[in-house]
Order: sequence, then structure tokens, then C-alpha cells
Amino acid sequence: MAREIIANIDAAETRVAVMEDGVLTNLFIERSEPVAGNIYKAKVNNVLPGMEAAFVDIGLERNAFLHVADIRAQPLEGEEMVEWVDRGAIAERLRTGQEILVQVTKEPMGTKGARVTTYIALPAHYLVLMPTVNYVGVSRRIASEGERKRLRQIADRIRPEGMGVIVRTAAEGVDEKTLADDVAFLRQMWHRVLERARAARAPALVYQDLRLIRRIVRDLFTEDVDRFVVDSPEEFGRIGDLLGSFAPELRERLVLHRDEEPIFERYGVEREIDRALRRRVWLKSGGYLVIDRAEALTVIDVNTGKYVGKTDLASTILRTNLEAVGEIVRQITLRDIGGIILVDFIDMEQEEHRRRVMDALEAAVQRDRAKLHVIDLTGLGLVEITRKRVHQDLEEIMRIPCPYCEGRGRVLSPETMAARVRRELRKLAREAKGGAVLVEVHPQVAGLLFRDGAGWLRALEERSGKALRVKGREGLHLERVNVVEAPTARELETAGAPSKRMQYWMDREPGEMISLAEPDPYYEMALAMAEAPPPREGFVRRVLQRLRPRNGGRAEPPRAPRVN
Repeated sequence: MAREIIANIDAAETRVAVMEDGVLTNLFIERSEPVAGNIYKAKVNNVLPGMEAAFVDIGLERNAFLHVADIRAQPLEGEEMVEWVDRGAIAERLRTGQEILVQVTKEPMGTKGARVTTYIALPAHYLVLMPTVNYVGVSRRIASEGERKRLRQIADRIRPEGMGVIVRTAAEGVDEKTLADDVAFLRQMWHRVLERARAARAPALVYQDLRLIRRIVRDLFTEDVDRFVVDSPEEFGRIGDLLGSFAPELRERLVLHRDEEPIFERYGVEREIDRALRRRVWLKSGGYLVIDRAEALTVIDVNTGKYVGKTDLASTILRTNLEAVGEIVRQITLRDIGGIILVDFIDMEQEEHRRRVMDALEAAVQRDRAKLHVIDLTGLGLVEITRKRVHQDLEEIMRIPCPYCEGRGRVLSPETMAARVRRELRKLAREAKGGAVLVEVHPQVAGLLFRDGAGWLRALEERSGKALRVKGREGLHLERVNVVEAPTARELETAGAPSKRMQYWMDREPGEMISLAEPDPYYEMALAMAEAPPPREGFVRRVLQRLRPRNGGRAEPPRAPRVN
């Protein structure tokens, strides 16, 4: 299998793609300094016995979450843990105001702060040093039992007393001296961390993990990588120097991209990124996957699509499910989907077919570096997968919730809105204190309201004794209704200020109606963009002038809209 690492270095972001046989399998994007892997001297802010957890201040915007299972049994030198006990409730192990050393295991995401642990791990290219546990482990990716035994024996000899070591995949075939050099380097690093922690006052950063490119060199650039292609001459030189210090044999695989064509376009990565952001992913046979995110889980649905098979229905379903397995694992890894993942395979009646699909899935997930657990296939064809992630997934990095639908993916239809506006008008006709009411709606809604004429509105005016006007407003949100009340219809039609102006969001609770004492800047911006002439020099300045308050900084009252 040909394996390549493609790195695109830009001032705004760094992107790294991992390709296997020309297919994108991993994508890493960095736009700011990462938090995961950093070590902090933290101060305990809250201890919550009911959650068996504590919140600790590490100097970020939100406090970090520390679960009782992530608390060490013994303190480090210099930590304020006088009442530290081996086991027991969290209230007996931590107290508010305590200063402890923690490492971030999960980046802050959304409204949640970082997750931290007191079990420290310092990675190098061949080994991971765990100063707080007494343990020896070997990567499960090393298949040879003889090699695993050799590495375990070496690790047991070279590890510092009372500390643990994990042997990484890159160490396969490496001699003892090279591994001992890694241990010596990591031990010196740990001593520097302790020195900084003793001198610092919490909250304080005492160790910062490497940026993306150097993490890739440390963690992924191994003997099974054929090429590492970089499009930055400066970064190319730095990577070469770094490799010269611990893996000089890999320097010849480092390549500088010199073509004028952008590196991600040259290797087809941009096209794959666009595909990874789509809800529907097509399979080569004509079947497809549908990937949907919910608040608590991600759902992946398998469909036969255009694939009709050649023999019988059971074989068609089996072939589609088997093909879907590889693409499902690739999409999970590529998008870095974490938490609970529910896969809905097409129902299979034969137990043998179910077993073949599960065996294929178990084999496919072995390539994923993240901690992943697959639960057995149910009778309905559902498979539950749990996957741990450290950084934000691709969706969170590259997208934001839609400001129009607020991330729901759907809005009320124009027909629904038209029916609701009719009901709202009847209510306004009864309850409005003014003698005239103007209702502004989306143009599509206005068109449906008067599709069969305006007789219903005239009849409502006669019954209520009020002047009622409905107007389509370009740029208005489909679910929004603007209401203007005035004493008379003449005041609605003149430049005089209306007596009352309100906004309705028709999918909200009634209590969320907004009374406006000044123009809504978003509404005014949409109005300015809808009514402005074609863009030319000075357009942005005109929009800003339209939004800028006048009269010495005091916003002007809204003008009465024109009546159609």
C-alpha cells in the first residue's frame, strides 16, 4: 500500500492529508495553537461529589473537567495534596483551591471546556514516557509476537524506576540504544516540566505540545510512509533538521513541492475535502451513505441507491453493506467523528451475511489510530460504535451552524407561514391598539397570501374596523414577520414615526416577541443590500453609513415603510 503525507502550509492555516493508494484517509487542520497534550499547573475551582468530578482552572476561557477516574493515587513532588488518599470519594481526594498538575486529553469543544487527567504522558518518536504510572506497553499495531516480546524486554530495562513506557509502532526493528536515547530525552523533558511547575503559580502552562507539522513528523512519519510532500521551503528545511536528529533514514523521503499548481489540487485533496463535507457519500457500485449529526450521536445510513445487483436481493444487500464498511470507516476517520456513532446497515436475513459484514468492520477499524469500540450487529441491522476524539472534528472546524435555520437544516415552508400569518392578522385585528397595522413578510409568503385575491383581508378590515396592510419585504427571513402599528392608515403611509414596531419569529414562543425602539441592524443591512444599486466602489461604505447611528450617536427611530 502506497502511503503519502501531503502538507499545505499557509499563513491562515496548516493542513496535512494522509493518502493511501491515492485515497484520502486522514485530514488534519490547524488554525491556532492546540491545547490537547499541554500540561498545566491547575487550581481546583469546584469539587462536585454528585458528578464524581471537579472543575479546574488551567487559564483558559472555561474551566477544565477532571473526572475521579483520571486522578492519580499518589501526588507528585511539590503538589498540594496533603490529604491525598489511594481510593475514595472525590471530595476526599481534592479540595477547592488545591494546585495540581494536569494534562489536556480533549480540546475544548462548543460550550464544553477541555478534559484533563493527572496521568501525564510525554510522547517522542519511538516511545511514550508516563512518569506517573509503573507500566510497560507495546503498540498493538506491531503484529509479530517475537518483536513485541523483544521490545517489551528492552522497555523494561531502559525505563526509569517507578515510571512507565509505551513502545510506539515506529520502534519496530529499532535497536536498544536508539530507544534508550528517547527515554533519556523524555526524562530530561519531564524534569524541566517539574521545575517549571514548582516555580509557577496556578493556573500556568508548564509544557506545550508540538504544533501540527512537528506532531505529524513525530507521530505519523514512519517507515511505512513512502513520501512526505511539503509546499513550504522554510518548513521543508525545519522538518529535514528535525529528522536528522532522530530518524535520518527518513530524510530522503521528504519532498518539496515546487509546481505552480496548489499542492492539494495536484493530489486531489481539495475534491476529497468537499466530498467529506457532504451529507450524502456515493459508493462505486451506485449505493450511498447518508451521514447525519444529532446532538448526542452521529447516524450513518446505508442505501442501495442505483445498485440493483445481478443475482438476488440478499446478494445485492450483502455486496452493498460490504462495500459500505470501508467507506464508513474512512469517513469516520476523515471527518474525525467522535462519541456515539450509529450505523444502519441494510437488513440482512442470513446470519452468515451479518457475520461477514461484522468481520469486515472489525478488520477495517483496526487502521484507525483513535480508541474505538464496535458493538455487535442487532437484528435490525444497527451497529453502535463509540470513538474517542481529541480535537474538533472536520465539521466543527470548517462549518458553523446555519445562521438562517440555526443549524436545524429546515425552515417553515411558505405555505405554513402564509397560514400562520393569516391567523396572526386576525389576532392583531382584535388586539392592536392603533387604528392601522402594517405587516411585512417574506415575498413568497406575501404571494401566497394574495394568490386568490385580497378579499379575505378586506373582510377582516370590515369586521375589525382597522386598516390592515400586508407587504412583501425583500431580504426578510422566511420565518419572520415585522409588525408596525399606527393610529391611522395615513401615518403608516407618510414619513411620520409609527407608534409601535415589533418582530415576530413564527417558530418561537409567544414571549419571544421583540418590541423595537430602534432599527434592527441586521434588518437594515438586508434592506440596504436589497435596495442598493449593483455593487461598485463605495457600496460597503454606503451600507455602513446606513447602519451608523446619527444625531450624536443616538439611533434614529425607524421610518414608516412604504405601503404597496
